[in-house]
Amino acid sequence: MKLYQKISTCGAAVLLFFSVLTSCTDDIKFGNAFIEKAPGGTTTIDSVFGNAEYTRQFLTGLYALQYYGLPYSNRAGIPISQNPYYGKLDALTDCYQIHWNQTAIFNSYYSGSLTANDTPIFSYTGDKVWEAIRQGWLLIENIDKVPDMDERERANLAAQAKCIIASRYFDLFSLYGGLPLLDHTLTGSEGSYETPRATIEETVNFIVKLLDEAIGNLRWAYNGTTTDTDATNNTGRWTAAGAMALKAKVLLFAASPIYNANEGYFGGSSEAEQQHLVWYGNYDESRWDRALKACEDFFTRLNAEGYYELTQPTAKNANAYRQAYRMGYIYQGSKEVLHSTRVATVYGSQGTYCWWSWVPIGRNSYLPTLEYMSMFPWSDGTPFDWENDSIRGRITGTNGRLFYQYSEYRGSITKKPSRDPRLYENILVNGTTETFDWVSGTPTGDSYELWVNGYDQGGQVMSATEDKQTQEWELKLQEQLTSRYSTGFGLIKYYLGEEYHRKFMHWVYLSLDEMYLMYAECLAQKGRLEDAIKQVDIIRSRVGMSGLNTKNPSLKLTENKDRLIEEILRERACELGMSNNRYYDMIRYKRTDWITKPLHGLVTFRMGKNSRGEMVRSYYPWKGDHRNAGVIEPSQFDYWRFELFNRRRVQWDMSENDPDIKKLMLFPLPITEINKGYGLIQNPGW
Repeated sequence: MKLYQKISTCGAAVLLFFSVLTSCTDDIKFGNAFIEKAPGGTTTIDSVFGNAEYTRQFLTGLYALQYYGLPYSNRAGIPISQNPYYGKLDALTDCYQIHWNQTAIFNSYYSGSLTANDTPIFSYTGDKVWEAIRQGWLLIENIDKVPDMDERERANLAAQAKCIIASRYFDLFSLYGGLPLLDHTLTGSEGSYETPRATIEETVNFIVKLLDEAIGNLRWAYNGTTTDTDATNNTGRWTAAGAMALKAKVLLFAASPIYNANEGYFGGSSEAEQQHLVWYGNYDESRWDRALKACEDFFTRLNAEGYYELTQPTAKNANAYRQAYRMGYIYQGSKEVLHSTRVATVYGSQGTYCWWSWVPIGRNSYLPTLEYMSMFPWSDGTPFDWENDSIRGRITGTNGRLFYQYSEYRGSITKKPSRDPRLYENILVNGTTETFDWVSGTPTGDSYELWVNGYDQGGQVMSATEDKQTQEWELKLQEQLTSRYSTGFGLIKYYLGEEYHRKFMHWVYLSLDEMYLMYAECLAQKGRLEDAIKQVDIIRSRVGMSGLNTKNPSLKLTENKDRLIEEILRERACELGMSNNRYYDMIRYKRTDWITKPLHGLVTFRMGKNSRGEMVRSYYPWKGDHRNAGVIEPSQFDYWRFELFNRRRVQWDMSENDPDIKKLMLFPLPITEINKGYGLIQNPGW
């Protein structure tokens, strides 16, 4: 028995399930717990699929095996990717740096010590992928046995199972390449298996075939027009919209340079490359045609059937733009979420073992970098550029407005956000108001003090200690571990605040804003540059920014495909923060330059007047005499950019063409699985 011995045996009951889909009140079991004997037996399978309600509950358990992207617990039996001791893909990009030294990312990835004997942060065998695939086929193969279920429901449940199988294949395909393809269940009684890795082409076609078969038997949306399409009780089920979006994403990945190129990413000579397990073996523009067609099909049907839409602001101001962006991804009734997953544990009830509770203590502090902050434009859509904007006086001094524009009004200071509203919903920056009302979208309360000796920063970035005798200050760069603001910024995406504490937090697997940007990328790759820009502008307009080409005249985006694609990738980072998409983009475009560039943080200094009336850096807390005549917060700051050093990634000292860098394009397959001899060939460089 080889790989599928583990898959076919009866493991622990499904630990996580969709409580929102559970309607049966009988004492029944979920997922693997249904099958108490080897799957080769028929008794328990017959009991499950001999009852319609049990079959529906079996599908509920299957939903629990989907990917959930917020690490929150280290309980035994949960997927590796949900364990904070491993870490998220986002922390491997140029957008975030993790500062908890007990994570695999900190100890194995940043140090360059990861090997094929280690468990990657998304595991080939430890993320419930093969369990989901096997259970999906069990349902598909046995659905016709269910006596008290009509054909339409049978087809619909089977279609949902096919989507789950396809999504789990994509989860591995995006990180490992070609995969063993299972198109049926194994009985559990075989002595050995011959299930070699399929080529990239075979893997892509297999996933797309599953989705094509499913789409016709799925509802476009659970729009609440009838009892069985109620969105509240069906949130999270696969729909035709979700399946079509996943198809587009799979084909986008397949058309991208990692797989679609005239040379393999590792040079072309490895066994996996020779057998086309990690690339097609050539570049073919028709792959972009296929991806573009999938996007066009989605939007054609959206135009015909409606329902899904971007959440729009209720007013033309920064607060309304922020609120629209926030509720677009976080609200479980959002019409821009095409597919989402969730866990049934009450959000926050497990003490420190949840996403929300781990962030404040620094253990889930995926700290944004200066590079990520710099990707966000000014509020009107003009690109941000530290050097040029410093020369123009937009960073420091009287007219400094790095994050907020301050102005005097009747003896007090008023402020308004000066950057892309999405910045404040992805990165917690100095001056951000602590409370943002969920109903009105109005900020209230005190502002975060992320300057040196500020209330919140607390020396996490830099400490300032005064010598009482000489009245001189000693400054020490800290970048503390297990701290929330060690890069000078904080995490806010998916964290937000108490409003979502102890609630079911969903993970957005596919969304409408992502579809617009995928569509834009495909159009750009096909040379339809003006059409591509129109799709990007739909996303920008939602947060009040002018058109991409209008605000970037020097880039000549209607004439330069490469520059436009680079801008689309930047827009994806701003729009789709903490969603894995920056990591996917890095891999898809073989951006080893993103891996090897050193990353930076930002030290913020509060400015105050000295005895001569000069504006100088002030290290005293903002209280007592240091408050300016009752002004609630300071308005002038100075900044110092510094290279992150704790922990400094070894990749920053390497060439982007180094084999040890290029091998990072795909994860290593486990040596233990390769040694079982059922046909796995290792990825290049591992």
